[in-house]
Amino acid sequence: MTIQVQETPNPNARKFTTESMIFQGDGSVSVMPGQTSEFEIMNKLMALEGVDNVFGFQNFITINKLPNAEWDDLTPQVKEVITSYGY
Repeated sequence: MTIQVQETPNPNARKFTTESMIFQGDGSVSVMPGQTSEFEIMNKLMALEGVDNVFGFQNFITINKLPNAEWDDLTPQVKEVITSYGY
């Protein structure tokens, strides 16, 4: 599977898009600090050092990082988590 990584207007956010649906339906999923999700993939992403919050909808997840985190370090970790769930 291929994961496309796109920059967003926010330098602290990146969009990770997969070829298949991660979240069914028309509802979005978000996890803020101190919260957990019914979707384990979201909890795993929140547990990565440097992740501030996550947002998911259908076939993509947007990661918001903390200002002191580096995308060069975080991007491969995010891709590894997403890939480990079969996306």
